[in-house]
Amino acid sequence: MGSGQVTDSSAPFDFRGKHVTVAGLGVSGVPAAKVLHGLGARVTVVNDGDDERARTQAAELETLGVTVRLGDGATLPEGTELIVTAPGWKPDKPLFTAAHEAGVPVWGDVELAWRLRDRDGRKAVPWLAVTGTNGKTTTVQMLASILRAAGLRTAAVGNIGVSLLDAVTGDEEYDVLAVELSSYQLHWAPSPRAHSAAVLNLAPDHLDWHGSMEAYAADKGRIYEGNRVACVYNVADKATEDLVRAADVEEGCRAVGFTLGSPAPSQLGVVEGLLVDRAFVEDRHRNAQELAEVSDVNPPAPHNIANALAAAALARSFGVSAAAVRDGLRAFTPDAHRIAHVADVDGVAYVDDSKATNTHATEASLAAYESIVWIAGGLAKGATFDELVAGAAKRLRGAVLIGADRALIREALARHAPEVPVVDLDRTDTGAMLQAVQEAQRLARPGDTVLLAPACASMDMFTNYNKRGDAFAQAVRELGA
Repeated sequence: MGSGQVTDSSAPFDFRGKHVTVAGLGVSGVPAAKVLHGLGARVTVVNDGDDERARTQAAELETLGVTVRLGDGATLPEGTELIVTAPGWKPDKPLFTAAHEAGVPVWGDVELAWRLRDRDGRKAVPWLAVTGTNGKTTTVQMLASILRAAGLRTAAVGNIGVSLLDAVTGDEEYDVLAVELSSYQLHWAPSPRAHSAAVLNLAPDHLDWHGSMEAYAADKGRIYEGNRVACVYNVADKATEDLVRAADVEEGCRAVGFTLGSPAPSQLGVVEGLLVDRAFVEDRHRNAQELAEVSDVNPPAPHNIANALAAAALARSFGVSAAAVRDGLRAFTPDAHRIAHVADVDGVAYVDDSKATNTHATEASLAAYESIVWIAGGLAKGATFDELVAGAAKRLRGAVLIGADRALIREALARHAPEVPVVDLDRTDTGAMLQAVQEAQRLARPGDTVLLAPACASMDMFTNYNKRGDAFAQAVRELGA
């Protein structure tokens, strides 16, 4: 089945009367169903779950004339000509196997947004795109802040929680979009061609979904395909540069690196406390442009400086001035639970990095401080902790372990940091966080940092990492009361 129009991204697709199945409700599925219905498609939504939230969303869609099947996401509705899937649906689901056998193409919501970006005479807004294992949201928000400081109409969209479909099809007009893309979204989006894009870093994550590190990296690398101006990579992470080398880009597109060291030509980096551009300047072999001071980055932790450099590189690729980079970074305020300073109590700093849900993010967080009492643990998601602990051992004053898989971290500490005192809290109720903070206070000395950087997911004890971070902050406030 499927006409060539469906698979050829250069040609418009007439949705009128076409039977399109949307796989999954939620943040992406509901907007996709609404947009497709508005374009004249006959829409059926299939969803694995049948909970109260799904039923509420289904009722809303059914009032529009959309058919919704709850509790059955495996069966391909008869007559389906296209599937638009939520990004989290794994490629090996029976629905997609049936689609493949029937010759039915599968798009993600990002693919759909790309196909609709210049519909009905609308100006096709360029995308500055960001992916990576960690730091995506912060970098995209920094980028949007810089673009706004340059006087450009923009929005931070995509995996950041703001629907890319809404941005593309809504009434608001933009000059450029700052787009966060996850590996899931990129897997289902073969067609997008960004103005410029960045891969911040690559570390094992979501391997149960992708099947292998190679497949995960390949999906991340899709973000570079067809780039027009710049492919931004991390000099310290060779795998990101390898993805640039493998990408098929437009003639004249450049590889631009970012580094925490002194930049070579075609790189952005750091020189004597300054963020410096040697990529988007005249005679980059001899000249450099000061963009901002390291102190303009909030917080100025090493991994966050790297995020700022990546955001600056993308903005500079779009012609943004050095002054706008500085002003945008100064105006940027990070989201909660991202290496956020909560309070100082008796000379000890308490920092919430609950968003550090994997070892790669936690490695960056631990590298930001010299003497740490580390609060860690939760759901390990198959991770191992030997490399993380070995790298941070000299910085650890002590460790307080919580959560279901804390034994894995305890064993790594015994192997690689046997001199570090460890408190193992044998409880997984939410009240454990108060005890964890109290134990950390006991271990800490003036000048230390008590750092919540769990290296694990939160769902064994908390609804999400936000709730975990809130519990930490509340416990710290009780210390100082």
